[in-house]
Amino acid sequence: MSTRGLILGIESSCDETAAAVVERGARTLSSVVASQIATHARYGGVVPELASREHLRAIVPVVRAALAEAGVTLSDLDAIAVTSGPGLAGALLVGITYAKALAFAQGLPLIAVNHLEGHIHAVLLQQREMGASAPQLGLPTDSESALALVVSGGHTHLYLARPADGTWSYALVGRTVDDAAGEAYDKVAKLLGLGYPGGPWIDALACFGNPLAVPFAFAQIKTKLHLAGKAPRTKAAKTAPIAALDPHFLFSFSGIKTAVLRHVELHDLRAGVKARSEQVLASPKLPQTKGEALALCPQPLLDLIASFQHAVVGDLLKKTFAAAESLGTTRILVTGGVAANRELRARFTAEAARLRVSVAFPTLALSTDNAAMIAAAAWPRYGAAEFASPALSADPSLALGN
Repeated sequence: MSTRGLILGIESSCDETAAAVVERGARTLSSVVASQIATHARYGGVVPELASREHLRAIVPVVRAALAEAGVTLSDLDAIAVTSGPGLAGALLVGITYAKALAFAQGLPLIAVNHLEGHIHAVLLQQREMGASAPQLGLPTDSESALALVVSGGHTHLYLARPADGTWSYALVGRTVDDAAGEAYDKVAKLLGLGYPGGPWIDALACFGNPLAVPFAFAQIKTKLHLAGKAPRTKAAKTAPIAALDPHFLFSFSGIKTAVLRHVELHDLRAGVKARSEQVLASPKLPQTKGEALALCPQPLLDLIASFQHAVVGDLLKKTFAAAESLGTTRILVTGGVAANRELRARFTAEAARLRVSVAFPTLALSTDNAAMIAAAAWPRYGAAEFASPALSADPSLALGN
């Protein structure tokens, strides 16, 4: 068995098949991702059955490519890590079954990783790599706690991440009670005839509109008296409880999605949606200039898009920094697919500078689903000998922390 601390990570929780080799949770030797965007774009969202089929096709060549890119073989590895949840059951099972087979054949330990923990370690991995190459930067270390905002198409969660004895523990601070922020982006983009995933399209178009044109607002989420403190029966409540959380740190994005629909209907902006959708499918190139943006969307629609993004980012910013102040932490990690959003990065960075706290994001490649983050998150578990049993299976509603 190798002693280099090499972990092969495998990720297949949704619509991207990924594999990566990471050394001691701090140095990425390879990271390969096979995207399914082209497969799902025509449907405006992920089709679970198609996702599973594409994972079956891609898993073997992707793992082989990751090993080749890293210049290692299976015999050089110390462990294999795989996403065990949350995610799509069929998609997860493809990665888990292949990881179990590899681990059994090579006699390697198997490490199960929560997808949300992986996103947190995407930022930590980048900071470890930056700290190793430029120690003069004085970056925070793995001995410092942090408030992590995980914001993507399937998740909007706030966690207090605390290091202890080489491992990490996570306490849930806040979460969405319905749609995730990225899900709202996707649904609004589909409503307006834009491409999938919706985040890049809305981000590209928002800079050409007036962010104050449509005054969207978020109401404070209140405890439902008729539930007597119990969590509501929503899809979001399946993955983590919300009854004990501070309402000030709860998110809700289904309302703004409905508000966009009402605005479109009220101002007669439905015209051209079908033609726009066909245009985007035929040429899925993001607009780069004002002229290209106007050729796709009229100015009132650009203003609506800019206002939508401004409101969503503002809500994420307000509650994240309020939670950091409440917890007394001066270190914030923002990760997940929505962390690639340009306006989000700019406004979070400016607010962090104003409040004199640190904020960090993963690289754009590490923001979306990838396997390097899974291998990085597995390293502390490898040191603690937290290995999965041969009975490991997919847990689509797997929660993180307590």
